[in-house]
Amino acid sequence: MALSASSHAQPSGATGVLVLGDGTVIWGKGFGATGTAVGEVCFNTAMTGYQEVMTDPSYDSQIVTFTFPHIGNVGANEEDHESRGLGAVGCVVRQEVTPHSNFRAQNEFVEWMKDHGKIGLSGVDTRALTRRIRMAGAPNAVIAHSPRGEFDLPALKAQAAEWSGLEGLDLVPGVTRDANEDWTGGHWQLGFGYGEAKATKPHVVAIDYGAKDNIFRNLVQAGAKVTVVPARVTLDEVLALQPDGVFLSNGPGDPAATGEYAVPVIEGLLERDVPLFGICLGHQMLGLAAGAKTAKMFQGHRGANHPVQRVGEGWGESTGLVEITSMNHGFAVDGETLPEGVEQTHVSLFDGTNCGIAITGKRAFGVQYHPEASPGPQDSFYLFEKFVGMLEN
Repeated sequence: MALSASSHAQPSGATGVLVLGDGTVIWGKGFGATGTAVGEVCFNTAMTGYQEVMTDPSYDSQIVTFTFPHIGNVGANEEDHESRGLGAVGCVVRQEVTPHSNFRAQNEFVEWMKDHGKIGLSGVDTRALTRRIRMAGAPNAVIAHSPRGEFDLPALKAQAAEWSGLEGLDLVPGVTRDANEDWTGGHWQLGFGYGEAKATKPHVVAIDYGAKDNIFRNLVQAGAKVTVVPARVTLDEVLALQPDGVFLSNGPGDPAATGEYAVPVIEGLLERDVPLFGICLGHQMLGLAAGAKTAKMFQGHRGANHPVQRVGEGWGESTGLVEITSMNHGFAVDGETLPEGVEQTHVSLFDGTNCGIAITGKRAFGVQYHPEASPGPQDSFYLFEKFVGMLEN
């Protein structure tokens, strides 16, 4: 692999390529779907959960570089999807994907990638690519796979250079649900699969900006009945469902762009003192509705090992404790713009960025990380219990 912006010759046997916006060409062996896909290249430091990563709608229009070299050897199965085939457009890995070695596997990762229209590239020096992202920021790129090794490099370079990038881009309409849905899936158990939702109250209306399904399962486990609604739901439509509380989901793209239609609904809910809980993009939507601003991050946070500290006074005796969290975000609430009445409750111990807020005098809070991903593994489940308990009381 070469990371210089040069048009070096295609190596023998190269069936895949990653072309960055500055003209850099990175060769490898393609797998999964054939064709091309454009997106922002990011890196994820998780050692496990690659199928969950690839089906997380928050990764829409992104190409994930996995820093862990052995990706694909546990195969794939239908139970570990986080959405209905949505998520990252492709991935870059160090070692060639080997046959699976896991009792839960139903399919090889290579075939799963092909079936879901995602392009993979192996044989890449992912350490070097990760360093480049850390030093120069997340680049725009095109990933391509041709079993015959036939590529139009000038066209790929032009496509990568011309893509607008994620800033200013509202991707939520492409990943949200089309209609209301009563959520039925409960907690997963080995040998039994997913249980059934049994609660009738309290009733949580979850606004789907590109949600991970495990969030709904955790709300169910905490004791709630969940109704999922599309992202462009109106305030009147939410209130007509008579929610005891409203959940704001994760999702992709620039929060400022999504906020043009999402924030007025949240402002209306705040005015009526409806309890609110936001995760990731939902947290950013809550921050915007409360008067804060969001900003594009240099490289973003993506992985299953991010330490976050509780700092807000509202967390009582738990203040100061550190949670090991899972993260996936390239935008963040700017902690310096939090207005009076909005308390910062959590911060990243990697770079001090905002990871949680609570609105004084309101039953409304949000976190930037993904408590449903269970990297702790149970460090953050208290957030679901806190929210549902708030509704029960």
